[in-house]
Amino acid sequence: MDISHDVGMLAVRLGIGLIFAAHGVQKLFGWFGGYGLKGTGGFFEGFGFRPGALFAALAGIGEAGGGLLIALGFLGPVGATLAGATMLVAILTVHLHKGFFASSGGYEMPLAYAIAGFAIAFAGPGTLSLDYAFGLQGWDGALAAWIGVAFALVGGLGTLALRRPVPQVAAKS
Repeated sequence: MDISHDVGMLAVRLGIGLIFAAHGVQKLFGWFGGYGLKGTGGFFEGFGFRPGALFAALAGIGEAGGGLLIALGFLGPVGATLAGATMLVAILTVHLHKGFFASSGGYEMPLAYAIAGFAIAFAGPGTLSLDYAFGLQGWDGALAAWIGVAFALVGGLGTLALRRPVPQVAAKS
């Protein structure tokens, strides 16, 4: 491959990876206008993820950690797996019922992010990556990417299975 491919992959990795990471630190620390663990946790509890702060931390780690791995080109599809599982849960719990387009709160953007993350996993990070610098090119093959897709599906669906119905508050008479 030529250097233009590697520069292109670096640009895509940095863009997608840092977008994921920014969303993660919103959840974890409240940076960039986010709500932090407490606020995000309260939001998550409304969808049956209890304790909300724990699930907010897991989502934040998946996005921030996964995004940084993607941006750095480190450990092949692991970053896409973490971020992709988080996007699957977001799509199925928050966005799906709102339709496709982001303008109505739909699943367009989380789907695009997940596709981009996995496209990077399948394409490989290129030579301008930590995987290449450390001789970990075996992490960027199609088999590893398919395994990452499978783990993201299992992890995302497993997380959904942990939801509990939101308790109904009895009306006072």
